[in-house]
This record gives sequence, structure tokens and C-alpha cells, in this order.
Amino acid sequence: IILGTNSIKDTGYDVANSARFENSSSDYLNRTPSSASNRKTFTFSFWVKRTTLGTNDTIYNVRPDGNGANRISFHSSDTFRIAIEPPNKHVYTTRVFRDVSAWYHIVVAFDTTQGTASNRIKLYVNGVQETSLVKGDGGAATYPDQDSDLDINTTNVINLGRDLETSSDFIDMYLAEFVFIDGQQLAPDQFGEFDDSGIWKPIDVSGLTFGTN
Repeated sequence: IILGTNSIKDTGYDVANSARFENSSSDYLNRTPSSASNRKTFTFSFWVKRTTLGTNDTIYNVRPDGNGANRISFHSSDTFRIAIEPPNKHVYTTRVFRDVSAWYHIVVAFDTTQGTASNRIKLYVNGVQETSLVKGDGGAATYPDQDSDLDINTTNVINLGRDLETSSDFIDMYLAEFVFIDGQQLAPDQFGEFDDSGIWKPIDVSGLTFGTN
């Protein structure tokens, strides 16, 4: 799978491969970090192409001590969500993601040291910040408390492609260039750029500072 081929323009960099996940095959990846690191500030970046709609697709999941779950996922409503449980903080898009022919580039950037609550979780899709965010029930989005340590970037096992709370809900999608930046809240221009036609394309991320984990 070559990303960025929906335009005749070229930024000079292609992501050459992706991983295909199938629910029917119970595909997922896992990792257990050897040490905890920055639990306040970090960034996720990945390219995703959905293949099934109307399902709960948990891309990233860590479950601290068997209690709740921290998720980055597509909800069965086809919205995108970030869930921090505990302490039950939820951010959902009002936008839906139903184009199974398209690659989406998603950046989720955390920094709980920020004084403004909405700056503690920033979500970008294809280089543009999502600002229409709500809680799952349609109320106002809820953000982590200032300076709180999250249960992300700990020594708890990480799953990509499976919901740890249910040990099921395997994803149906392609994932490419999944990046975790430990210790920085980065903007999407560190991972991609617009070409001359306004199409968001990947750039080489090898020069970024990835941090401890």
C-alpha cells in the first residue's frame, strides 16, 4: 500500500507498507514497555484506512490494573474517540469517518500541563485540527485535569488492534507509520505536509525525537 497516491503531486516521500488487520483473524499487536516515562505529554500519529463501518475499532488500548481502559478508537457511530478511563474523560468527534477508499492521517497530542482544558488533548485529521468535539452522549467533551498523570506511557501492556477491556473488538483496517512521541505535544506538520494541490501527504519522520518509549 502506497500512501499519498490520490494526487499527481508528490512531496518526495512515500510510506511503502502498511499492516492489514482483520477482525475474523483476531489480528493485533502488543508491547509492554520496560519502564514508565512521561505520563503528561506525548503524541500519537498514524495513517489509517478503514475497511468496515459501524463497529467499535480500538486502535490503541492500555488497561491499567484491569480497571477501565484508555482508548484511541473509532466508535460504532463511525465517529472518532479518545477515552481516558479512569477517570472517565471522553472526547468524540461530531464528524463521521465513512470513506473506506481514503487514508486518514490522525494525530492525537496530549499535554495535561496546559492551563486550557481543550489544549490537553488535541486531535488533528489530515493536517487540520478537529474543534467540534463532544462527549459520547452529545454533551461537552471532558478533558484530563491539569497536570494529571495518565495511565498511558506506563509499564502496562499496550494493544494495537484489540480492546483489552473485552479482549475482543478486533479491528478491520489498514495501519501505517504508527508513531508514538514520548515527552512532546507535536503538531501534524511534524508528520505530514500539504502538496501544491492541498492534499495532505506523509513526510519522513526519522529525524524526530521519539523519547524514552
